[in-house]
Amino acid sequence: MGDDSEWMKLPIDQKCEHKVWKARLNGYEEALKLFQKIEDEKSPEWPKYLGLIKKFVTDANAVAQLKGLEAALAYVENAHVAGKTAGEVVSGVVNKVFNQPKARAKELGADICLMYIEIEKGEPVQEELLKGLDNKNPKIVVACIETLRKALSEFGSKIVSLKPIVKVLPKLFESRDKPIRDEAKLLAVEIFRWIRDALKPPLQNINPVQFKELEEEWVKLPTSAAKQTRFLRSQQDLKAKFEEQQATGGDGGEDESENAGAVQVDAYDLLEAVEILSKLPKDFYEKIEAKKWQERKEALEAVETLVKNPKLEAGDYADLVKALKKVVGKDTNVMLVALAAKCLAGLATGLRKKFAPYAGHVVPTFLEKFKEKKPQVVQTLQEAIDAAFLSTTLQNISEDVLAVMDSKNPTIKQQASLFLARSFCRCTPSTLPKSLLKLICAALLKQINDSAPEVRDAAYEAIGTAMKVVGEKAMNPFLADLDKIKLDKIKECSEKVELAHGKKGASAEKKEVKTDAAKSGSAVALEKDKEAAKPAPPKKAPVTKTAGPPKKSKAPSGGTGGAAGKGKKGAETKELVETELSMEVCEDKAAAVLPASCIQQLDSGNWKERLASMEEFQKAVEVMEKNEIPCQALIRMLTKKPGWKETNFQVMQNKLKIVALIAQKGNFSKTSGNLVLDGLVDKIGDVKCGSNAKEALTAIAEACSLPWVAEQVVALAFGQKNPKNQSETLTWLAIAIKEFGFTGLNVKAFISHVKTALAASNPAVRTSAITLLGMMYLYMGAPLRMFFEEEKPALLSQIDSEFEKLQGQSPPAPTRGVSKHGDDANENEEQDEDVGGSADVMDLLPRVDISDKITSELVSKIGDKNWKIRKEGLDELTGIINEAKFILPNIGELPPALKGRLGDSNKILVQQTLSILQQIATAMGPNLRQHVKNLGIPIVTVLGDSKNTVRAAALATLHAWVEQTGMKEWLEGEDLSEELKKENPFLRQELLGWLAEKLPTLHSVPPDLLLCVPLLYACLEDRSGDVRKKAQDALPVFMMHLGYEKMAKATSKFKPASKDQVMAMLEKARANMPAKPAAPAKISSKPAASAPKSSSAPVSQPQAAPSTIEESLSSAPEPKPDAKKAKSGGQAAKSKSVSLSSDGDNSLTKANTSLTKSKPVKQATAGKKVPSKPNVKEEEDHSGPIFMVIPNGKDQRVKDEKALKVLKWNFTTPRDEYIEQLKTQMSTCVAKWLQDELFHADFQHHIKALAVLTEHLDTEKEGCLSCLDLILKWLSLRFFDTNTSVLVKVLEYLKVLFSVMKQDDVHLTENEASSFIPYLILKVGEPKDVIRKDVRAILSMLCKVYPASRMFTFLMEGTKSKNAKQRAECLEELGCLIESFGMNVCQPSPAKALKEIAVHIGDRDTVVRNAALNTVVTAYNVCGDQVFKLIGNLSEKDMSMLEERIKRSAKKTAAPVVKQVDDKVQRAPGVNPNASILRKGPVEDLTSKVNQARSQNMPSEPASHTVPREFQLDLDEIEHDNSTVSDIPDLVQHKLDEIFDPVVIPEPKIHAVSPHFDDLHSNTASTINFVISQVASGDMNCSIQALAQIDEVLRQEDKAEVMSGHIDQLLIATIMQLRLIYNTHMADERLDKEEIIKLYSCIIGNLISLFQLESLAREASMGVLKDLMHGLITLMLDSRVEKLEEGQQVVRSVNLLVVKVLERSDQTNILSALLVLLQDSLLATASSPKFSELVMKCLWRMVRVLPETINMINLDRILLDIHNFMKVFPREKLKQCKSELPMRTLKTLLHTLCKLKGPKIMDHLSLIEDKNESDLELHLRKVMKHSIAQSEGKIDKDTEKGAIMDEKASKAKVSDILAEIFKKIGSKENTKEGLAELYEYRKKHSDSDIEPFLKNSSQFFQSYVERGLRLIEMEREGKGRIPTSTGRKNTSDIITV
Repeated sequence: MGDDSEWMKLPIDQKCEHKVWKARLNGYEEALKLFQKIEDEKSPEWPKYLGLIKKFVTDANAVAQLKGLEAALAYVENAHVAGKTAGEVVSGVVNKVFNQPKARAKELGADICLMYIEIEKGEPVQEELLKGLDNKNPKIVVACIETLRKALSEFGSKIVSLKPIVKVLPKLFESRDKPIRDEAKLLAVEIFRWIRDALKPPLQNINPVQFKELEEEWVKLPTSAAKQTRFLRSQQDLKAKFEEQQATGGDGGEDESENAGAVQVDAYDLLEAVEILSKLPKDFYEKIEAKKWQERKEALEAVETLVKNPKLEAGDYADLVKALKKVVGKDTNVMLVALAAKCLAGLATGLRKKFAPYAGHVVPTFLEKFKEKKPQVVQTLQEAIDAAFLSTTLQNISEDVLAVMDSKNPTIKQQASLFLARSFCRCTPSTLPKSLLKLICAALLKQINDSAPEVRDAAYEAIGTAMKVVGEKAMNPFLADLDKIKLDKIKECSEKVELAHGKKGASAEKKEVKTDAAKSGSAVALEKDKEAAKPAPPKKAPVTKTAGPPKKSKAPSGGTGGAAGKGKKGAETKELVETELSMEVCEDKAAAVLPASCIQQLDSGNWKERLASMEEFQKAVEVMEKNEIPCQALIRMLTKKPGWKETNFQVMQNKLKIVALIAQKGNFSKTSGNLVLDGLVDKIGDVKCGSNAKEALTAIAEACSLPWVAEQVVALAFGQKNPKNQSETLTWLAIAIKEFGFTGLNVKAFISHVKTALAASNPAVRTSAITLLGMMYLYMGAPLRMFFEEEKPALLSQIDSEFEKLQGQSPPAPTRGVSKHGDDANENEEQDEDVGGSADVMDLLPRVDISDKITSELVSKIGDKNWKIRKEGLDELTGIINEAKFILPNIGELPPALKGRLGDSNKILVQQTLSILQQIATAMGPNLRQHVKNLGIPIVTVLGDSKNTVRAAALATLHAWVEQTGMKEWLEGEDLSEELKKENPFLRQELLGWLAEKLPTLHSVPPDLLLCVPLLYACLEDRSGDVRKKAQDALPVFMMHLGYEKMAKATSKFKPASKDQVMAMLEKARANMPAKPAAPAKISSKPAASAPKSSSAPVSQPQAAPSTIEESLSSAPEPKPDAKKAKSGGQAAKSKSVSLSSDGDNSLTKANTSLTKSKPVKQATAGKKVPSKPNVKEEEDHSGPIFMVIPNGKDQRVKDEKALKVLKWNFTTPRDEYIEQLKTQMSTCVAKWLQDELFHADFQHHIKALAVLTEHLDTEKEGCLSCLDLILKWLSLRFFDTNTSVLVKVLEYLKVLFSVMKQDDVHLTENEASSFIPYLILKVGEPKDVIRKDVRAILSMLCKVYPASRMFTFLMEGTKSKNAKQRAECLEELGCLIESFGMNVCQPSPAKALKEIAVHIGDRDTVVRNAALNTVVTAYNVCGDQVFKLIGNLSEKDMSMLEERIKRSAKKTAAPVVKQVDDKVQRAPGVNPNASILRKGPVEDLTSKVNQARSQNMPSEPASHTVPREFQLDLDEIEHDNSTVSDIPDLVQHKLDEIFDPVVIPEPKIHAVSPHFDDLHSNTASTINFVISQVASGDMNCSIQALAQIDEVLRQEDKAEVMSGHIDQLLIATIMQLRLIYNTHMADERLDKEEIIKLYSCIIGNLISLFQLESLAREASMGVLKDLMHGLITLMLDSRVEKLEEGQQVVRSVNLLVVKVLERSDQTNILSALLVLLQDSLLATASSPKFSELVMKCLWRMVRVLPETINMINLDRILLDIHNFMKVFPREKLKQCKSELPMRTLKTLLHTLCKLKGPKIMDHLSLIEDKNESDLELHLRKVMKHSIAQSEGKIDKDTEKGAIMDEKASKAKVSDILAEIFKKIGSKENTKEGLAELYEYRKKHSDSDIEPFLKNSSQFFQSYVERGLRLIEMEREGKGRIPTSTGRKNTSDIITV
């Protein structure tokens, strides 16, 4: 009981994790009660159990597990966060629950899985269940199958994805366990219930017995569609409908439930694709060309077997299709033709849409082959062409079909028509546009009159099918000329047609709509009446200008009620069949309606009587009703003599007015029009009657359609010779087009007449023609110019200038003729026609068929192996296209050939191919669409080329193609997604950029675009920054078309980390998502009644415009007096236009905001009716305070956050829930209008909101501070915006805010700081200097309103960023805080803080390293040597860097800072950006000092010359003046004599700041520091002057001592200058090399002067000497120097200098430096062997002088260095070196030391901690032992090389020794060693004769030996190098050994 009492007291969540099962059981029970009790699904209790739910279901105790499962089920059902646990919990259920013996446990496990599906987590559940099917335990497999079946049964195939389940079904049927097979059978039956026959193909290969059993079960299933019975949380509306149906008996809403549950599944989607290309026989292409038909048959049968696979994998099938096509087209054996066609059919069926690139090639071949009469072949060809059609569109192959319609072979014509009929069955009204139907119907109508009955029947069938698809109304215009018998036959065929997929056609769809409308009752009718009433215009509007809807009443009303709705097309059809009446009939009809006197006087000889007659005639017509007017009869009366030859202009004017009146009022037909048009054209040029004639023409055009009238009138005008008539006709036509629109005009006819007019001699005719062209240009665009390119240049320039005037203008909406265009139902048709009209422009161009010129020779040339021949082929092709100008789409075998050249290795040919493809685009026009798949997509592939120029050319080509084809074809299929799969950064960034540019312009996109989304997400995580940026830009554009939901769903298969990142980007993109563009046709084709009445308003302005103008005017933040508004109307309109697209209810997009011009705004303002009320309301809204002070509101928010009632403000990127939470919190304390601005999607509103906040800061200080936490949170959100303007405004506001807080002594709370400062610190790493500077300024201000120690913590967090700039800036800021506030500012403790800071000294980024070093140096300046204890252990490299920096810092901080210098720096116009931030001086105000430190670190305007950072010494405050000195680098201004005069030295004023420095040298030191700093200057003149001054001091022994303490400093500056020369100056070809030699001379001279003075030379430290030796040896080995004129002399001087350095430096330091340098050079892979060799020569020299210097050397340090060397290079590793010299050098050194020190050498190993780490001790003992055994007279072999000779002399004869030496000299490897031994031998045995050994050798060898011995002698005696004539060979012998 004691144990029980312990766990009973624990909280529930701890009980659930307890090790005692009873405790867990109790915990689960209590958790179950708790979960059922919590009502709020977002309660803070839920997240506590997130990590425990898996343990609930996987409990090891069966009893506890059962209760845990119940609790888990309750949790999943009620908790909003439960979805996060789906994967792990279901995995636990599968592995630990489904194997339990208890049925209850399994049942609960399945319920949990189903509950997860209900809460929208179906994918992870299904994934885990499918994994369970692979489990070895059959119980688990059975349970998983059962759960999947239940899920499918309840949720349906829309929720449960069937493809992965069907994929594993066959495997389950093969299982050895009967329960698994039985359960699989039940699952298959359930799947069949949902997708029916689509399941059969995937299961074809299972055991036949099992399949038969399944079929028996399937037959038993009910035929009704399966319905979803359980619904997701997001489907509650469907659930309600379902429950309602159940309650009412289940008959009500069958459609809805079908939509909710059943999904049409294509069996093809469930199949696995098979790869067949690799399985083709290896000799297939040889056999298919074989002469024996049996071999060809074998090859085809092999392909037939492969293509039987129902689904084929995508690939390059071009060669295979080409081979099969050749058999179909050219093989004489019909059996093989049928077999090849069957193979192609199989390919098309298996590939589906992926066969599209090849469909255009094979369809013409199939059509031509229909001439075969054998039924078997014809049937196979039919199947093949039908399969090919399914992969493409009718539009793509229409050219090929139409081409064979004129064939002489009736069978081909018949089969082409039947193919069209079958194709139409698979079309819809949208995929069968009018432009295409028009062309096809014209061809089919010809075949209706064909002599062959089978051709006629096929044509009837095709037309009937088309009528079934698009509807009778749409087909009537194309069938206008047919008689009733033919029309009836077409209708009969139409009624028999059954469309594919059970679709009902356009007419049936309309019937359905009607029935639906009928169901909805009178309410719908009432609504329609209201809608009809809305657009009615004022009664005063003239008849001719009335818009569409009001004119419905004037439509022909004869016959049935439906006639009124048929519109223009229907009326037109009736008028056309009106027969021409005889004169007698006309007279009778006219007599019935006209007065007798009127008729009698019509032909009177007296003009006054004729005039009176006309007046009576007019009055009579005016009072007639529409249906009473006998138009043709009255027109006939007007034509009676004198008719149109009337000489009296008054009579003629009246006559013309009557014609116009009849046309306006009556049912005027084309028959009537034909009677009058000739006369009207004759009078159109008349001065007095011309205007009346034009009015009459306009009226007739309105009655009979402009296209017909225009065609007749232009033909009549140009049939005359009167130029006036021609000119006026063209002028009238231009005006008519503007009023009526361009739809339906016969452009081709006009263009021919316009060309005639342009060639006319009369200038008026030419001018009118050009005016007409300008009007046509508005509608047709640039292609219109192509028709006139052959005109004279002068005329062409006139045309161009006319076009330029209209550039960018859009065509006006039609104001006439719309009444006859039918009602609203016909509106879409009008739009289609309008679009078609403009699209058909390119079709009018005369095109050339170039297919006969694309010969096989040309194609083979283009594909030749020789690039020159390939180029010839391409040049030839360019010539063909240039000659043709406009071409037909049939280009033969050219596409595969050009595709091959796009991948050419020769980039010039690739660019030429792209240029050709651009030509083809222009030449082919819209017909280019059919080549998008086979030629367009390869252009996309070229975007991945590494060359920028090639990519640019590809992009230009792509734009040219898309201009012709549109985007639809490019987006269909998987082609673009396949391109994005290629991990090519260039391809990805260019393609995404192109899509981001093109997609926003599209009104809709194919669903295939969704395939690109996963790849778009992959690009968001691409390694390339450019790809990531382009992907981010493309996100909002994709979302615009696909929607947020689909985009979010596509992230489901991502890993959690990637998913979160992508979701964050999606949220951001959601806010920036552009609005979809409106359909372009709608605005242009809208009736003009929707435009404002005012003539000044644009005609095309949509109805919504006035309301949006109101909104835009009312959205002004600060309304001003009306007078002001009136003045700045234009400006107001411009500034407000942004808000047009922002309002949610506004239908206008940004693209349409240009409609809101200044004039409408001014009118609205002047009228005061539109904007007055909204403005008043707006003023009321904006006039009040923007903040509402809520007592304790801020405290309550903090409490809520602590109690976890709200989300803690902590995120990587802000998610929706954070933004919504902030919005909710702000709603109570911020004005509504301001909140709308703050949370608007448009950044302009954010800027406006910030302006308001800044303005109200002083007036509403209290309100602002009361909700400061919310304001800061909102500002932190802005840090995640990419808009720089907003960011700058935010930072400006923060500066003002914190300055106000400082003035009022208000401090930030912890909550405010923690929710703001971390996000501010993110921006300190911003790449833009302006932003960084402002952020640093704000950080400095924060120290005044928030404790610096707390700031320190946030900045320390900032140093952990991945952004190097941020790390560096944070470290610099930490340095400022330490300098200003001391070590106490470091948190949590100085030791921990400095350890973390010191880690960054090893950072790979230079700026971060420097910042870390600066910060630690600051700490050193504050607390001294204690800093080394605080920073802990650093690597040797990092520590040496720190020590060097501290040394330099010590020297510069020791120098006093003269206040005048500070002042000078502050006043200097360009402060050196490299000046140090760490400055010492009198501390007056800590915060001001922080500011000063920051400002000094801020990048300023670059001076005329600045020292690069890597060469910057940063030695003293004087360095601030560097920019000034750089401008005038005259350093001789320092009077050196005065420097050394002690009387002139002023008394130091700041002893306290630098107490460690000798007062005597205060000014001297600062001057020296300054001069030394110039040595490393990038300006060579500046550096030379500085070196000259230092040299002057060094040469005077009495003054040289002032350099003491500055030697390291000077040497470091010199080393930096050497590096600068080596890396920069020598590489700069612009620099004069004489200047470089001069600089080298100064450096070397300076150093020689320095190393002449031993006292100063010994001050050089080991590290500096190492770097110096490295620099000097590098210089000696620089081949570039030797090539210079005086280069040899420089190298010799350096050699002399090296000797001086070795002699005069501190011997311990130089020896140690050489050892470390040797070690580094051997380790460095890039180091040359020569370098190591020269270092070793230096060491040999040091070894030789060891007897004299041994007492000056610190042996402990040297042995430590040797120990470290041997540790890095053990004996084995040293032996692996290419040369044995390093090993011998080390041995020589050790042997010499042993010899000199004897056994005492072992006492000098004290500095070595672990002697076992190297073989040093062992080696020393060995040497000691050996040397004791040696006699005293012997010299150690390794110390003196001559000792070898003594040893050998005792053992062998002299001749043997010399023979061995000469053998060495003769060998290439040991020649130097041999020469040295020979020299030693001759020195010891001066009497020896080597002549016998030389006399047998060549003269060259003898001179070589003599020269070598002489060189060694000179080196030993210290005479330097041999004369320069020895050349570069002896560079390695520079240093004396």
